[in-house]
Amino acid sequence: MRRNAVTVVGAAETTKLGVIPDMAQIQLHADAALNAMADCGLRPKDIDGIATAGETPVQLAHYLGITPTWVDGTSVGGCSFMIHVRHAAAAIESGLAKTILITHGESGRSRVGVGARSVAASSLNGQFEQPYGPMGPPSMFTIPVLRYMKTYGVTEEQIAQVCVVQREWAAKNPRATFKTPITTDDVLNSRMIAWPFRLLMCCLVTDGGGALILTSAERAKDFRTKPVYILGTGESVETPMVSQMEDFTSSRAFRVAGPTAFQQAGISVNDVDHLMIYDAFAHLPIYGLEDLGFLPRGEAAAFIAARNTAPGGMLPLNTNGGGLSFMHSGMYGMYALQESVRQMRHTAAAQVPNAKISVCHGVGGMFAASGTIIFTNEEP
Repeated sequence: MRRNAVTVVGAAETTKLGVIPDMAQIQLHADAALNAMADCGLRPKDIDGIATAGETPVQLAHYLGITPTWVDGTSVGGCSFMIHVRHAAAAIESGLAKTILITHGESGRSRVGVGARSVAASSLNGQFEQPYGPMGPPSMFTIPVLRYMKTYGVTEEQIAQVCVVQREWAAKNPRATFKTPITTDDVLNSRMIAWPFRLLMCCLVTDGGGALILTSAERAKDFRTKPVYILGTGESVETPMVSQMEDFTSSRAFRVAGPTAFQQAGISVNDVDHLMIYDAFAHLPIYGLEDLGFLPRGEAAAFIAARNTAPGGMLPLNTNGGGLSFMHSGMYGMYALQESVRQMRHTAAAQVPNAKISVCHGVGGMFAASGTIIFTNEEP
């Protein structure tokens, strides 16, 4: 894919965020989609490509009255939307579609119009992990983080600092679920979920969604919104079983997706003004900072604790408040993408001054998959 050849021209979240008991999941997709179309002045008939996860692109296209020439139903967890952006950019460059809609909607809290959650007994997880009694992500994600803490001497207090800093960013965001400042003691005194995770180290459970609209850079001048260019992209997967990671202190999928995006973009970590790293749990920004090359192994926790990623710090990270304080309906990647776009448009609630390059990095499952998108607001 060529640098700056594809742009985001439409971006919006659902009208409401948080607890939305009066809307089914597919309605959240549609609400976000229509808001994104309104953002850039389009209608459903103008869309010829569609990608989504959670719902199928077939259902969504029918629901919105879209007849696409390109579809993508890639569903690998919370980073699905980063991967959709990558695939959509390639499709636009190759002429498979001109205007692509990517949607997310999830009734994560209210569970309206959502299918039952289950792990198939015949799956790898069903055969080799579920018999040992894990109770979802909070207990499964402890496996790698415990090894990381032991290997690098990282403390619970340092992990708690991730939550404290992200709440500071959330306090600047009017749409954030939680805005009240918290301390390290607040985090460590919150209810134990699965050691070392306390309640405040775990993501929110909310309802909401978001949507993006992509088109070619050549068409960007036809839209009223400030174009956000796609500079580089990357994707990868490792294993559906967290117990089978190659290295519990690092994600192989991260180490492929991130550097691939940086190489395509032709930039280094020193060029990055703004960073979003998926934070379903407090350890994920630590892994992301290291696996993307911002810091050597074992140093990210201390880097965050030293307030380098906090407001006023050298590397603004998760400026919307993240999945820990802003929103997390289940698959968080779309919200991270939305914040990167806002930062590049210079419309974010906690705007990073003069930001020109934003990196948006996601995870799917328990380090199962990863997607990285690098955005810029500088014209080619």
